[in-house]
Amino acid sequence: MKIVSLNGWGGVLHKEVQAFLGAESPDVLCLQEVVHTPSASKDWLMYRDQDHELPQRANFFQDVCEALPGHSAQFLPAAQGVLWDGGESIPSQWGLATFVRKNYPIIGQAQGFVHKDFSPDGYGEHPRCRNAHVVRLFNFEKGWPITIAHMHGLRDLAGKGDTPERVEQAVRLTRLVQSVAQPTDRIVVCGDFNVEPTSQTFTALSEVGLRDLVTAFGHSDTRTSHYKKLGRFADYMLVNGNVDVKAFKVIEHPEVSDHRPILLEV
Repeated sequence: MKIVSLNGWGGVLHKEVQAFLGAESPDVLCLQEVVHTPSASKDWLMYRDQDHELPQRANFFQDVCEALPGHSAQFLPAAQGVLWDGGESIPSQWGLATFVRKNYPIIGQAQGFVHKDFSPDGYGEHPRCRNAHVVRLFNFEKGWPITIAHMHGLRDLAGKGDTPERVEQAVRLTRLVQSVAQPTDRIVVCGDFNVEPTSQTFTALSEVGLRDLVTAFGHSDTRTSHYKKLGRFADYMLVNGNVDVKAFKVIEHPEVSDHRPILLEV
């Protein structure tokens, strides 16, 4: 089973994302920073946050669905705000998406918020609301279940250091995983955590037997050349002791986002 985690950057490089997914053909894709704008008539809209602007693929969720036609797809919004078509504001949802190859039945799942709650009337002030999704799948070929979770951790303008909100976020994520996983399950937890490797996030997750593979395999960078700031850690992939790691990669090329895809084979 091949699992990929990726912050999709709102589909800025959607063609590269589609080509990458077609080539890798993951069984499970955990995708963060997903845009879903059902009422959009344009392919591209603009995100504006004070003096910051970034083009966004209006229906990035649908783009990825087209790249993975053999998968069940779920979009999990964290907020509805607006994107812009010139001077016109367009209601747009933003959040996570999970794609599971259809021959792996989903036998349990939970979604919930690790910071704040769903915001229906705007993206809000930083640090904004953040959610997580957990799925429990059954692998008929191997005869075992596996629980896979991902989140997009809150962004704090002050940096990636621990805060009370980030500590609470880790506790909420841990509880959400525990609400789905059974004691003997293989467990994988991944995503753009927006924290340093020394974060208490990993202390909380270690209490349910999870260890991070990014640092264990010696990686010190999960960002691409599109990311110009300092602080090269963002994305992580954790497993418990029941997971047999066949292969693990933090993929430098091709560049499909300002984050590198993380790939695990179990």
